[in-house]
Amino acid sequence: MATINLFVSAITLILLSTAVLAGDVEVLHYMTSTGEAAAIEVLKEELRASGHSWKEVAVAGGGGETAMTVLKFRALSGNPPAAAQIKGPQIQEWGEQGLLTSLDSIASAGHWDELLPPVVSNMMKYQGEYVAVPVNVHRVNWLWANPDVFRKAGVAIPTTWDQFFEVANVLKSKGILPLAYGGQTWQDATFFETVALGVGGAEFYSSAFVDLNQKTLTSATMVKVFETFRKTREYTDADADAPGRDWHLATRMVSNGEAAMQIMGDWAKGEFTAAGQHADVDYVCLAAPDTSGAFIFNIDSFAMFELRDSDAREAQADLARLVMEPMFQQAFNVNKGSIPARLGMDRAAFDSCAHASMDAFVASAATAQLVPSMAHGMATSSQVQSAIYDVVTAFYNSKNLSAKEAVDKLAHAIDAAR
Repeated sequence: MATINLFVSAITLILLSTAVLAGDVEVLHYMTSTGEAAAIEVLKEELRASGHSWKEVAVAGGGGETAMTVLKFRALSGNPPAAAQIKGPQIQEWGEQGLLTSLDSIASAGHWDELLPPVVSNMMKYQGEYVAVPVNVHRVNWLWANPDVFRKAGVAIPTTWDQFFEVANVLKSKGILPLAYGGQTWQDATFFETVALGVGGAEFYSSAFVDLNQKTLTSATMVKVFETFRKTREYTDADADAPGRDWHLATRMVSNGEAAMQIMGDWAKGEFTAAGQHADVDYVCLAAPDTSGAFIFNIDSFAMFELRDSDAREAQADLARLVMEPMFQQAFNVNKGSIPARLGMDRAAFDSCAHASMDAFVASAATAQLVPSMAHGMATSSQVQSAIYDVVTAFYNSKNLSAKEAVDKLAHAIDAAR
């Protein structure tokens, strides 16, 4: 919290030097876990320090499906919030409805085009104009491990799928749960896309989930992806407590030694941080099996809605400006487990996992291995994403559906949803 307090003090001094009309900022989001709540507190305090009132609509559910339902109801009833956690192609979908407001004057004054990587800035625009502001970049394809569990078991943390299954068998034979898992649709999809990247590589991944290429979707490689995905189930408690488990509870299983590993995005690191644990001491972060040179990205962002009230519009504009401030980008992402969306940030406040993520983001972009997350709404439309969710979860929970049958169902479902 020391980082947050220093940040708020600095922001207060900046804002007291400018004349600002106080207004309400209503923000709809789904950052509700312990680590996420600590991160969002940075934003709350920042707005309050500026003289505005923070009005929160926090909707639990890591994948954001429930939050989007609430947002659609609010928007259709003519009462949208000032800002909502929306990302990827969904920003375009909301832009097409004519409900988002332009942030171009703010972006131009703040030099956003120079401060954001193109892969980030392009996601924030609708028809060439900024309508959203990014708070971070997440890497999805991480493996989190408890080093004490591995030391006691006498095995090394795996870096390939072949090693994963070898190690998992040893752990299981010693009565240790190899893999902490949460049985929710978005978690199934997160795990599935990570397996797909490891088994097929970045070019295969993009062809399947960005281009929606039917030949790729029905390929032997996709069959192997489904087979690998199902095989991992043997090393979870999927037939006992995993169904419905929230992701952060799975992270807690790793942090307290109940399980050896979790495959999850770097928001998991925020939970280790919130528990007072430290990278390379209490937990270890590695790229998920067979994905060391690649990076599945997920960008959290706030899209801004058209508002009638002038004070609310001014408060909304301040929110957009402040999200891009270096001190906010630092404090928020230290708590969230992610890395700043803004370029040129001082790395000193970030740990080794964040440094590895920053390096991987740059390196993967240079080698065409930087790919958008299907599971987190960065790669395709919400309709296609939902179709993939349904097939993946049905397959994971079925003991009768073959990998080949699942591949056929996936291809047909995607084709119907396009």
